[in-house]
Amino acid sequence: MSRTATLKRATKETNVEVSLDLDGTGRARVATGVGFFDHMLTALAKHSLIDLDVQAVGDVGIDGHHTIEDVAITIGQALDQALGDRAGIARFGEASVPLDEALARCVIDISGRGGAWCTGEPDGMATVRIGGEGVPYAGSMTAHVMASLAENAKLTLHMTVLAGRDPHHIVEAQYKALARALRAAVAPDGRVAGVPSTKGSL
Repeated sequence: MSRTATLKRATKETNVEVSLDLDGTGRARVATGVGFFDHMLTALAKHSLIDLDVQAVGDVGIDGHHTIEDVAITIGQALDQALGDRAGIARFGEASVPLDEALARCVIDISGRGGAWCTGEPDGMATVRIGGEGVPYAGSMTAHVMASLAENAKLTLHMTVLAGRDPHHIVEAQYKALARALRAAVAPDGRVAGVPSTKGSL
């Protein structure tokens, strides 16, 4: 059974199209107009083994907030659609990922209840701007991405920064931890018969 989805989201602020394949090889084709965010989504695909195609045009002349938020919403909705009834999945995923001095831990439950809890970012992280030429990525956006994705994918997400000094390293460790936790949670488990819940649905 194909576990794929293609979704579009159009507002007065952005126009977003996302396609993904949960059973891919980590291929990414990403263009959002926010270079560092493209880098993070490429890492997300690579380390989750989810094929990800994201094309977005937004009001980046204001800043990257609307585009980043709407892309995260659309990826979350695509994950929800591709997971279908959740039958046969592992459901839970956990990963701790380092990037030099930075260390992030992500725990996921594909629970049917959307929510994200992000803790441990160092003081001042929210006001950092990351990126070279073009539209910067605001440090405050990582927690917002996690919340938008989790709510729309209907999953429970805990992200904890355990160590880190360099903002680039911290954010990249967070996205890679998310990727590895997602990879584990969405994986088929041959011993699971039906939906992995005592309620019979997720």
